[in-house]
Amino acid sequence: MNRFFGCTVLLLLISNALYSQSKFNQFLKPSDTLNTSRRNTVLITETALATTTLIGLNQLWYADYPRSNFKTLDDSKEWLQMDKMGHMFSSYQLGRLGASTLKWAGVSKKSQLIYGSTLGLGFLSAVEVMDGFSKEWGFSWSDMAANAAGTSLHIGQELLWEEQRFVLKYSFHRTKFAKQRPNKLGSGITEEFLKDYNGQTYWLSANINSFLKTETIPNWLNLAFGYGADGMLTGEAYDPLFLNQNRKRQYYLSLDIDLSRIKTNSHVLKTLFDVFNVIKIPFPTIEMNDDGRVKWHYIYF
Repeated sequence: MNRFFGCTVLLLLISNALYSQSKFNQFLKPSDTLNTSRRNTVLITETALATTTLIGLNQLWYADYPRSNFKTLDDSKEWLQMDKMGHMFSSYQLGRLGASTLKWAGVSKKSQLIYGSTLGLGFLSAVEVMDGFSKEWGFSWSDMAANAAGTSLHIGQELLWEEQRFVLKYSFHRTKFAKQRPNKLGSGITEEFLKDYNGQTYWLSANINSFLKTETIPNWLNLAFGYGADGMLTGEAYDPLFLNQNRKRQYYLSLDIDLSRIKTNSHVLKTLFDVFNVIKIPFPTIEMNDDGRVKWHYIYF
């Protein structure tokens, strides 16, 4: 569901803004040992932000719809699974944020994984439970599976390689479909950025040098595999009000830059790179879709 992605973007921007407000490079340098003051600041800030966001969702979103007894629903086939990609991305990025802030506070690697990397799974699970008590929606097991997949991607790589060789990223471009149904897909670029699944692409960005170990390829260069969809005006494949949907999946191959691997001694720059590393850098891209067509994009957003 697109509001999960919106919550993730909001939490990432606010938390990272608080995390990087100081102009002092030394302040942004991760602590070599446990810094109790930093740890407490991280825990209090993240708890306050998560609580405030949940309360805000309850008042601004769920309050407009009647409550119900707890129920589940199967929405696994909606939106060509683009909403599930959003769940996976959100869980991964919130987990990455949670682990990074605890690392900054000098918390042990084990605690970073247990209490940091699971931040996204915990927050999104709470929202999913709220869905379960709303008559409009319901608790979705496929959403929970996507949440768990995003968290597992982060934790699994830390356990296996102690680094993120695969990074989940996001890109967006405006489409004609939002104008056809602005109440559902967004009115204006800000809403469309969060709501129009037709313009969203989710990327698995793989660091080439992490596997090849060669000096001929820049350490920051990635190979990115993208997934998107097009032609969707509703979540369902068949809707009597929208019979002319030409829904199709899209697959992309492109290059990318892992900003976190650019070498710099400035912790201010490192923090900024870490913040913007959620966005796929535009590059020439090859697109393949369900129709069997191959399309070349000189630059793809």
